[in-house]
Amino acid sequence: MSKWQTAEVTTPAHLDELIEEATVDCYDEEEQATGFFAVIEDNLALPFTTRILGVDASVAAVLMDDDGRIKAVCEHNGEQQRIDLVDLPLPSPPPSGAEWIAAYRRWVEGSWFAEDREEEDEDE
Repeated sequence: MSKWQTAEVTTPAHLDELIEEATVDCYDEEEQATGFFAVIEDNLALPFTTRILGVDASVAAVLMDDDGRIKAVCEHNGEQQRIDLVDLPLPSPPPSGAEWIAAYRRWVEGSWFAEDREEEDEDE
C-alpha cells in the first residue's frame, strides 16, 4: 500500500492500535493471522470495486489460504482470481473497514514490531 493510500485510511498510531486489537490473546503468528482474518471479514464492506491491471474488478469476499495469508476474491466478467490482500490495490476513497487491511499490511511488513523495539530501547 502506498503512503497516500495509508494516509487516506488512518494514521500509523491508529494502525498499531488496530493491530493490537486484532492480535490480542494470540500466542503465535498463525493465531494473529486468524485474528486479522476475523476482523477483516467482520468489518470490510463487501463487495467493492477496485482497479486491477487496468480493469475494474469486484472484490467479492476475503478468505484465508492454507498458507495463512489473507486473500481477496476478485471477480470480473464471471472469472475469479485470488489476490493477496497485501497486493490488492484499494480504490479512492477506500471502502468502509479498509483500515483493517492497512493494519494487516503493517503487521505483515513487521514495521510496527520495529517501532515497538525502538521505543523499548529508548526507555532503557
